[in-house]
Amino acid sequence: MNVRMRTLIATALVLGIAAGPAVAHAAPAAAPVTGAVTAGVTAPPAYTTPPDAAALRKAIAGLGPDHKDATAALVRVSGTSGSWVGSSGVADVRTGRKAMDDARFRAGSVTKTFTAAVVLQLAAEGKVDLDKPVQEYLPGLLPGGPKGFEPISVRQLLNYTSGIQPADGPGDSFEAQYAHRFDVVDPHTLIAEAAAKGPEFRPGEKQHYLNIDYTVLGVLIEKLTGTTYEQALSTRILKPLGLRRTSVPARAENRLAGPHHHGYQAVGQPGGGTSLVDVTEWNSSSNWAAGDLISTTSDLEKFTQALFGGRVVPKAQLEEMFTVPAVKDSESGEDAVQTAGMKRFVLPDRTVVYGKTGSRYGYSTVIGGTRDLSRTLVYSVNSTDAKGQDMSPVAFCIVMAAFAK
Repeated sequence: MNVRMRTLIATALVLGIAAGPAVAHAAPAAAPVTGAVTAGVTAPPAYTTPPDAAALRKAIAGLGPDHKDATAALVRVSGTSGSWVGSSGVADVRTGRKAMDDARFRAGSVTKTFTAAVVLQLAAEGKVDLDKPVQEYLPGLLPGGPKGFEPISVRQLLNYTSGIQPADGPGDSFEAQYAHRFDVVDPHTLIAEAAAKGPEFRPGEKQHYLNIDYTVLGVLIEKLTGTTYEQALSTRILKPLGLRRTSVPARAENRLAGPHHHGYQAVGQPGGGTSLVDVTEWNSSSNWAAGDLISTTSDLEKFTQALFGGRVVPKAQLEEMFTVPAVKDSESGEDAVQTAGMKRFVLPDRTVVYGKTGSRYGYSTVIGGTRDLSRTLVYSVNSTDAKGQDMSPVAFCIVMAAFAK
């Protein structure tokens, strides 16, 4: 946890506001957590009062072209105790057009939750065994040998414990990424580049959150279903749930179709200050099954409620999405927090929240909530530094307000 996040949490606690899940990584202590199910006994609802509308309005107030952190935000808070929907800012800084509640946006790694759900559906149908090596289903994709890969189970791909290293990209800086924003990338090429590096660690030994695991899962979905990843996602999740404004772009597609919010990245200028670069048009094929979903907050809210409610993945397989492997994170050395397609957060007041974040240049997204569905949150923030190391202060204020008691 970086210094800025520690400061934000400390400030939140001083103000008496429960901090949001995006900054709570500590494992729970011995005391029972709120909203958990223990020994077959369901705890009382985690939230029994309506969302704090005043705090939520304040969290997204004043957004626009002159705001230093975000140009717009769309927020939906719901649950058994009530709901709140709000928006702020502009859809386009050039025209000043107001933010739209039903605007489409790039949802980034929230895609992984959808991908994991499809794999778990296939497991429930007996089409894949989570304990079997993915090499049995995709022979030759991850070669073995003295410096090659040991058997990697499908479950280890789902919870990021495979040990597969990331593929090389154009570079980590915004400038490098922007210069290659229209590149069309084949997932098999990414996997081949990653496989050529050999393993980072033995399967199941550590957890390392990377896109490459879900790129492999996308190829696995295509093999098991005999169709494209995009078609499998549409047939199995989008159409059954009526998610009419959610889609996966075509491989060579750069634009956002339909009413949408423009995304912007703040770029430093030689004489000081920053200017906003429009990053709306961008090819997302390098993210594919790990991060190229386009959606709306209403569709993502519907998906979150259906998923947590057991209407997307059968109950037995759904447990994978609420289970954290008992390993350490490979980078921080702390206890792992990622599950199959989601992440477990423990708030300072000990409430447990599960969800998924997603970031693409110009767009920061979150879905999640308490397992008992007494409180859920979906937002899209047009952050001007969406892929920065620090969490957007606007997003932080949203989760603080949404999960306050």
